[in-house]
Amino acid sequence: MKQTNTTGDTVFRTILFVAAALILLIVAAMIAMMTENSLPTIRELGFGFVTSSEWNPSARAFGALPFIYGTIVTAVIALLISVPISLGIAIFLTEQASVRIARPIAFLVELLAAIPSVVYGLWGIFVLAPFIREYLGSWLQTYLGFIPLFQGRLTGIGMLTGGIILAIMVTPIITAVVRDVLEAVPTTQREAALALGATKWETTRVVLGNAASGIAGAVVLGLGRAIGETMAVTMVIGNVPQITANLFEPGYTIASVLAANFAEARDPLYFSALIEIGLILFLVTFIVNGIAKLMVTGIAGRRQQVA
Repeated sequence: MKQTNTTGDTVFRTILFVAAALILLIVAAMIAMMTENSLPTIRELGFGFVTSSEWNPSARAFGALPFIYGTIVTAVIALLISVPISLGIAIFLTEQASVRIARPIAFLVELLAAIPSVVYGLWGIFVLAPFIREYLGSWLQTYLGFIPLFQGRLTGIGMLTGGIILAIMVTPIITAVVRDVLEAVPTTQREAALALGATKWETTRVVLGNAASGIAGAVVLGLGRAIGETMAVTMVIGNVPQITANLFEPGYTIASVLAANFAEARDPLYFSALIEIGLILFLVTFIVNGIAKLMVTGIAGRRQQVA
């Protein structure tokens, strides 16, 4: 019996292992670099850096809480707007629209994802901000002005504008992923539901139930894009480090403070504070992905129990 030569398999396996390990090394190197450069701030300010809301580089006072708050608020606004719209578009393209209609709409949605973020920022400054200042903001204050979220001055530049810009940028990503997930659901499940007398809407509910884990992954992917977006948000959010319930007021995000202040960081402590903010953003990304993994695993586990 001829002995099989495993040298080629060993070399191939080694190359694949090195390629996979390289990703881990890059991530570890990034964490090590940011941690090392953050040590001056960590030693001098400690955990107070995260809980403090004062940001005054000239007085060597650094607090990251306003940036964390602004990041969370704009990301939540983006998801609240984009998730229903993305689900509606994806369901329409996969379950309702004919091929002749679905293809151009899908192309336009994908085109939105290819637009540079600086273009979104310019559109936000010259179109969205005046619209919010003159029309949307006035309407919200007229009918919902009793809510603290919609009180105060109207400038058109603020956290609401940043959240809407993020929603527009996130929608194509969530839509594309959800559409692929829905198309991956076997056609036999749709046919079985229709054969049992289900309506079109009831059949769609069956498809959505089977695609729940993939839809959750698409939402988390959009959340990651919303958290990390920089240029467009920097141009429309106002870049003021404050914590306020008023969505019309300017704010700041973690990504935008890095983009706006990194070139001015002459003082070592100032530079260290910005690096630590980047480290916080990195850790937030890990936490979001961990929560997403637990969520997807839980949904998949429940589906197996039902089956």
